[in-house]
Amino acid sequence: MSSRKAVLSYVAKEFDIQPDYPWAKFPKYAVLRHAGSEKWFGIVMNVPKEKLGLAGEGELDILDVKCHPGKVGSLRQMEGVLPGYHMNKEHWISVVLDGTVATEHIHELIQDSYELTK
Repeated sequence: MSSRKAVLSYVAKEFDIQPDYPWAKFPKYAVLRHAGSEKWFGIVMNVPKEKLGLAGEGELDILDVKCHPGKVGSLRQMEGVLPGYHMNKEHWISVVLDGTVATEHIHELIQDSYELTK
């Protein structure tokens, strides 16, 4: 099951990158940046379900990643993949970190985002 902790652990191991927490108002928002350029390739956020257009109470952890515009439409057809929250919807998607999307697929999406944002 992929979770916030699993995503951050994968990024640390795969890219030797620790998250940045730039906003006092959102202390759990973890920005994933390239070393050097500091360009974002992902962000992990805790967002109220209602803001994601989902039913129910409470918050969900999500991961926003950049992806090729040609893949956005098909990815958003998958359960657990939403339009990029607070990002350009043509280039970014949000992945719900509740186990719906397979860990291996999340790793592929992170890798793709890392490459696209180099």
